[in-house]
Amino acid sequence: MSKVDINKSWNYSSAPESTAHIQLKKKYDLFIGGEFVKPLSNKYFDTINPANGEQIAKVAEADEKDVDRAVKAARKAFKSWSKLDPQERGKYIFRIARMMQERAREFAVIESLDGGKPIRESRDIDIPLAANHFFYYAGWADKLEYAFPNKNPKPLGVAGQIIPWNFPLLMAAWKIAPALATGNTVVLKPAETTSLTALKLAELIQDSGLPKGVVNIITGAGETGAAIVNHPDVDKIAFTGSTVVGKLIEKSLAGINKKTTLELGGKGANIIFEDAAIDQAVEGIVNAIFFNQGHVCCAGSRLFVQSSVADVVIEKLKDRISTLIIGDPLDKNTDIGAINSIEQLKTIEKYIAIEKRKERIFINQNANYLKKGIGVLQHFF
Repeated sequence: MSKVDINKSWNYSSAPESTAHIQLKKKYDLFIGGEFVKPLSNKYFDTINPANGEQIAKVAEADEKDVDRAVKAARKAFKSWSKLDPQERGKYIFRIARMMQERAREFAVIESLDGGKPIRESRDIDIPLAANHFFYYAGWADKLEYAFPNKNPKPLGVAGQIIPWNFPLLMAAWKIAPALATGNTVVLKPAETTSLTALKLAELIQDSGLPKGVVNIITGAGETGAAIVNHPDVDKIAFTGSTVVGKLIEKSLAGINKKTTLELGGKGANIIFEDAAIDQAVEGIVNAIFFNQGHVCCAGSRLFVQSSVADVVIEKLKDRISTLIIGDPLDKNTDIGAINSIEQLKTIEKYIAIEKRKERIFINQNANYLKKGIGVLQHFF
């Protein structure tokens, strides 16, 4: 098999995205009842640019009393929001989508600054999809009778929503837009390492004229999230994050009449047979595991390859990986940006250390599979 000839000396000129147009405050408070208010504890934490370790801003840390304020604001707003004509609700959601499009460039830069993902992904995927989710659910607001045939759907109440750090604004859109379309109010907590785009969304919501208290965005770490989960006046918990935390939420809410939606981690697999288009398959493998630095719940973190093409796939995969550009998240050439936090970096380094004590690539040749001419290749990243 001939090895692909890749000129390792090829370099792209730097193409950084400008940050001159973005507006960030030095300190962000909690968004409760349509206003930015200081945390009762007066505690703040730093949000860091993972690419250089520098502080971007200080963010309020909400405690149980702050969570209670947010839930009360959401409950108060629910009385009128749930009774508002669905077409009017749709108009508000549509307005948020349009304003997000207008500010898309600013959102994209802040997403990459705060989270470390390449600007190409923030600009071309995350922000457009976030706006599209608001557009989509704006259209559903007055059509719920068609979404649930032969039923009379009614708003549930206050939704407590907790989102992760890998797709901050997109996850916020996934959670907020359908809740608003169905007449519910929201208390959202973004991840503590990536709070800025959610807080910029709060500014946008304030500018949109959405009734006060319909969306409340509070910041903090695990204790803040636990306070939302355990608050007695929250009717629904929507959580996206680790399986470990998801199990804790499920356990804490067992036997309680509180609806939950848990979107947890996964171990996605790519399966390559010998009749596959190998070049296209390799491209799919690379995108599946390296998109967003691999910070995706459905990332292709397992790879199974038929033994007859295993060597070819491995060689082509090595060659393709060698072309990936690791660098400044704001550089348009960058394929792999910054790991989101020190904690995540330590986790990755731990797994690398484990694999260094073994072979990096394992071929499990089970006798039953060998009879069929199939081997299993597992590649651990």
